[in-house]
Amino acid sequence: MSIEVLKPGALTTLQDLGRRGFQKLGVPVNGVMDERAHRLANALVGNAQSEGTLEVTLMGPTLRFAVDALIAVTGADLDAKVNGEPLPLDKATAVTAGSELAFGKRRSGVRAYIAVRGGYRVDPVMGSVSLFARGGYGGFAGRALARGDVIALNDSSEKDASSVGRKLAAFSQDVLADVDAPIRVTAGREWERFNAASQDAFQQASFRLTPNSDRMGFRLEGPALELAQAAQMESEALGFGAIQVPADGNPIVLMADRQTTGGYPKIAQVCAVDLPRLAQKMPGESIKFKVIGIDDAQRLLLSQARTFAAWEA
Repeated sequence: MSIEVLKPGALTTLQDLGRRGFQKLGVPVNGVMDERAHRLANALVGNAQSEGTLEVTLMGPTLRFAVDALIAVTGADLDAKVNGEPLPLDKATAVTAGSELAFGKRRSGVRAYIAVRGGYRVDPVMGSVSLFARGGYGGFAGRALARGDVIALNDSSEKDASSVGRKLAAFSQDVLADVDAPIRVTAGREWERFNAASQDAFQQASFRLTPNSDRMGFRLEGPALELAQAAQMESEALGFGAIQVPADGNPIVLMADRQTTGGYPKIAQVCAVDLPRLAQKMPGESIKFKVIGIDDAQRLLLSQARTFAAWEA
């Protein structure tokens, strides 16, 4: 039971919900960039949401299935096809042995997720199958997919099929937000240390996502953000979506492969419900931010968590 990689795509990696509990040792969390798309893909094929998925970046792979399988592709629309026929997004689809899944031109988004019923058979590292490319561990042999790889699949014959095809609970509209809406954030630990002009610019101006961005962090260009008074910061723990501002004044949004600690002042924190939208942004696109209160951020997070729990159930 396996899948053969005929073409690897630009960057196709195995990811799950992350490697947690080891940050105190300097081990990054890693994991998927778009948690909603990952969880949806697994839910559609009847997997636990913690199961690994293939995260496809911009240009997808070509995969040949050696066995019949149930698959789902979610997230970015990268023109997925099975045997040359369009594959619908966000839907479980049965493929037969010998079928080829391929991708064409990008239509929207950046990252797509491929789930296979039963999951990919890969040994976890520190409790996760997520690839950490810089560290050379996790994923498939500690790297992204390459031509000629053969990915083993778990046996799905005994999995309960009753959930497959069932209509999934939907997110509330305020959780999803419009694709072009500002990215919602809460004020960061050092928000009050930034001068008034920088606080205003952060909330009103547009920032461009630069090509020098990756799974570790999104580098932005825009109005220079400055502290009211220079300060020496101590390094402390960092979370997914923390927005640091180095000395050049251009913010960096920390993403899935972020380092565990850092000492730059943090002007804001991206709300968890908007990290998936941010993860689907292309270099060159403009981003605006909207500061909301912590109570609103928690309400949105709880609403999303209830939907995730319904999927899992």
